[in-house]
Amino acid sequence: MSSSNVRRSGGRAARQALRAAPLEKDLRPIRAGMSGGTYKPLSDAEVLRIHHAALDALEQIGLADAPPSGVEILTKAGAIQGDDGRIRFPRALIDDMLAVASKKVTLYSRDGENDLELWGDRVHYGTAGAAVHLVDVHGNEYRECTVQDLHDAAKIVQKLDNLHFFQRPMVCRDIPDNLEMDYNTIYAACQGTTKHIGTSFSEPSHMKTCFDFIYDVAGGEGAYRDRPFVSNSNCFVVPPMKFATESCEVMEACIRGGMPVLLLSAGMAGATAPSTIAGAIVQATAECLAGMVYVNAIAPGHPAIFGTWPFGLDLRTGSMSIGSGEQALLTAGCSQMHKFYGLPGGAAAGASDSKMPDMQSGWEQMCSNVMAGLSGLNMVYESAGMHASLLGFCHESLILGDDIIGQALRCVRGIEVTDETLALDQIADVCMNGPGHYLGTNQTLSRMQTDYVYPTLGDRTSPKEWAEKDKPNLLVKATKVKEGILSKPSDAKFDGALDKMLRNKYAIHLNPI
Repeated sequence: MSSSNVRRSGGRAARQALRAAPLEKDLRPIRAGMSGGTYKPLSDAEVLRIHHAALDALEQIGLADAPPSGVEILTKAGAIQGDDGRIRFPRALIDDMLAVASKKVTLYSRDGENDLELWGDRVHYGTAGAAVHLVDVHGNEYRECTVQDLHDAAKIVQKLDNLHFFQRPMVCRDIPDNLEMDYNTIYAACQGTTKHIGTSFSEPSHMKTCFDFIYDVAGGEGAYRDRPFVSNSNCFVVPPMKFATESCEVMEACIRGGMPVLLLSAGMAGATAPSTIAGAIVQATAECLAGMVYVNAIAPGHPAIFGTWPFGLDLRTGSMSIGSGEQALLTAGCSQMHKFYGLPGGAAAGASDSKMPDMQSGWEQMCSNVMAGLSGLNMVYESAGMHASLLGFCHESLILGDDIIGQALRCVRGIEVTDETLALDQIADVCMNGPGHYLGTNQTLSRMQTDYVYPTLGDRTSPKEWAEKDKPNLLVKATKVKEGILSKPSDAKFDGALDKMLRNKYAIHLNPI
């Protein structure tokens, strides 16, 4: 072997060794909570126009159908109930409640390793949704979701670095009793991951049992209140501009129980929200401002996420277009409104209208995930695994989505411009003293892991190398990763005594692990 081949081989071995060595979290090129905010689709003047339009909507139109408890809470705070029953919100009331609303929210993990700090432009990606079908990529078909599927998704998320939280992405269709479904959803999620969990509750009457269950998992009510690792995704409004009565009652119970809430407004542009992007943002902003008043009238400073989730619509057919460029703009525009109010915010991105993990799903997921991250959205919901306009969830797509989000996070990190990164000294040394290229230089090797993000499953080999490896298929590789994760117990698994207590006390549907 020639000396040049030895050098080449040694350089490759050194690079492989560097890449194989795990980095400390603070040295990784991407991580949870990186700051975005460089992309702003709205000018400052346009943000102000949306703000004032939202205030006009709250003051002149208001919201209908508040529960009796909500009417009392809101009118005592200064809202006005008209003869038509609608609750209207004076501008001064909005200002007063914005002054006391929590500007910094921490969503806790069970183990303390993945706490989410929601303020400023910090970006976090995770799952969400209520898919009723699981996608079978190899059978090319859909089937109903089960509690086992939900648990498996949580186990997978536990192993994915770029998925920072686990909000329930699917509904357990094999549990007909809604109360049992509510606490089994939490059980299956907690058994799969220690990351923060978001969930919904079917009825206000379920709240006592569900809180008892959560407190049991936490080791007591006080332990949960100190570090609430489960939050409530609450559709407190039925757009356009109506309160969802039972969801509001659930929200009230969550606040009393010490649970953070996501105030979720999910209008459909062209159906339950205006068809224009600006109009849909106005309505979602107005609805979430009403929710912000509601929360802080009960408990000033209670942890709440400003959840403007307007969705796009294909106006030709009336079907959802969550994978569209319009959806990406809706989400990024809403993120700007969160920043305007200084409130922790979340919105949807990364879902696909495609039925399978294919090229369409790839471009749709990347488009909105990148724009959401660049906008500095604190919580990017539904960012991986969601198909068929939120009707289907896919485990393989969840794994592939981790790669997509990795590249999106690298875009969020942006370009660092310093004396070192401008690299003038390197250019001079390589051009005048060196070999005329930067391969193998100390500077290049030192930045291989700290500056560059490498796909876990994405293939960057040459056609020749690809053929020599038997032409690996992306979905087959993802399935192999899935099977490897699911073949082992989760790191989050409950200890035997706790699991036995929960199974004796509650109707647990997930088979013993």
